[in-house]
Amino acid sequence: MRNIWIIGKRELSAYFGTPLAYIFLVIFVALSGAFAFYIGNFFERAQADLQAFFAYHTWLYLLLVPAVAMRLWAEERKTGTIELLMTLPITTWEAILGKFLAAWAFIGVALLLTIPMWITVNYLGRPDNGVILASYIGSFLMAGAFLAIGSCISALTKNQVIAFIVAATLCFLFVMSGSDLVLNAFRGWAPAFLVQAIASLSFINHFDQISKGVIGLPSLFFYASMIAFFLFANMIIVESRKSA
Repeated sequence: MRNIWIIGKRELSAYFGTPLAYIFLVIFVALSGAFAFYIGNFFERAQADLQAFFAYHTWLYLLLVPAVAMRLWAEERKTGTIELLMTLPITTWEAILGKFLAAWAFIGVALLLTIPMWITVNYLGRPDNGVILASYIGSFLMAGAFLAIGSCISALTKNQVIAFIVAATLCFLFVMSGSDLVLNAFRGWAPAFLVQAIASLSFINHFDQISKGVIGLPSLFFYASMIAFFLFANMIIVESRKSA
């Protein structure tokens, strides 16, 4: 845990050591507010809740989280510091977890900066705070799954732009896997269990369940398994690069 903490602290300091971190935070908070209060017609609906706020989180993360993840390993490979990192008395798994947890904490900071919106809806009315809390938890878990995918892709290339594009594309496929547009392409020839399996990979479907206040084991298991799988793949990629 000490090594993970050291790596995580180093990575988190690196985020806040550049103006890009603050630009990301400003963009996330500004877009979240715009989507919730203006595009989401908060005032026209005359309902004190954050439903519109969370409805757009999937699409915000689709672009912003790969932008955070693209530098995790691509920058290390480009600058050659990955060799130095791997010579330190730490395991590959500790390095991966430290980097991932630092980036996840950074996204958590972005979420915490939206707490004033929660305070605002409580001032304007009587929202279901249990549902809002569950939605925050679901949003954080979804961000972690996106981030694990982005971290894995970042380990494959030295180019941060390529890492961003590939990660955003892969995340988009997971987001859209539960839509009728995708499922209809399989329903004509694929067995029902395969169609159901593809639908179960949708980030939106699981997040919608949680944002209704239902933190069910299937959704928790889905996000946990996605994070674990892509971090494990991340470890295999880094180990193969190290041995090469």
